[in-house]
Amino acid sequence: METLPPKPQTECESNVQLGPDGLARVVLKGRLSTRTVVDCWRSLELALRDAHVKTLEVDVSGVDFCGGAGFALLRYLNMGRMTQGAKVTVVGLAAGFQTLFEGFTAQDYDAFHPQPQKSSHPLVEDAGHATRQLLTDLRDQVDFLGGVAANLPPSLINPKRMRWPEVRHVFELAGANAVPIVSLVSLLLGFIIAFESAQRLAEFGAQIYVANTITVVMVREMGPLMTAILLAGRSASAFAAEIGTMKVNEELNALETLGLSPIRFLVVPRLMAGVMVAPLLTCYSILMGVVGGALVMLGLGFSLRLILHQMALSVHLSDLTVGMEKAVVFGIIVSGIGCWRGLQTEQGPSAVGLSTTRAVVTSLLLIIVADACFSTISYFLK
Repeated sequence: METLPPKPQTECESNVQLGPDGLARVVLKGRLSTRTVVDCWRSLELALRDAHVKTLEVDVSGVDFCGGAGFALLRYLNMGRMTQGAKVTVVGLAAGFQTLFEGFTAQDYDAFHPQPQKSSHPLVEDAGHATRQLLTDLRDQVDFLGGVAANLPPSLINPKRMRWPEVRHVFELAGANAVPIVSLVSLLLGFIIAFESAQRLAEFGAQIYVANTITVVMVREMGPLMTAILLAGRSASAFAAEIGTMKVNEELNALETLGLSPIRFLVVPRLMAGVMVAPLLTCYSILMGVVGGALVMLGLGFSLRLILHQMALSVHLSDLTVGMEKAVVFGIIVSGIGCWRGLQTEQGPSAVGLSTTRAVVTSLLLIIVADACFSTISYFLK
């Protein structure tokens, strides 16, 4: 038999012997570890690539250590992947190594070996995935709205079916605890609107109308909108995280096993609390915004009596009605989307975070869309 010179290695030696009639013999010595198997694997592939081998014997009697990478190499050789069509036998394995080697079969290798990725069109795949996700969300929305419509009226008609302690708890978390941030944002918003409008109105000598501007803007638009945005960041994310965590921990399945509807038990109280807290926070936001604008007007030298008179002249009951209608709709959107995204939570370490992000993004999007619809309808109904 013709003997090829062994390739020197630090801890592993491979020797390939090619004989007549397609006979070949591979001798492995040393340590088959993760660090040494790579070079050994490459040398064997180079030596056996162009050889016409019908029978291959792999002698590993000189191997004193064999790790996971070493077993992978031996299994690869034993399956004939380097010598297509050849009959391969592995001899010389120690008793302990032989047991581990036989435990990993060729079927296991084919099952766990990563398959090559097929060529695809990312744009087409992304469009299909987005369409499927949209249809799935639409179906879930219909199911969610149907569940709410089936459970909300009985809870309102029969107060004993409503979990009022949960409603009070959510009302406190979403309402009372949000007062500081609503105060700060609304006050600064009133400052900003007042200063910006005063700078422009000063060119026409009409700075007195800053009071009219700040009042109308806060009552009809910025008060409900800023309150809804803050609730989306605080409450929608909190609802999605709470219900999503319950679903991941299979607490929702436990409720269904006990015969309790998750929508009636978890969604309806949060929806009721959101509808109640949004108008109250909106009124408080309007008040703080008007106070911020009044402070700017006082700094410009106008009297408090004149400021209040201008504010009273600029706002009508219809303006306040529009603001409260927006607040109610925004409260339904924020609480409903937060609970819906929480119920959509899947399994996995990042599922709750993903549901929380979706709840905030969807709430903000629908708030802006609803606000645009209100503005359009108000304009054409005047």
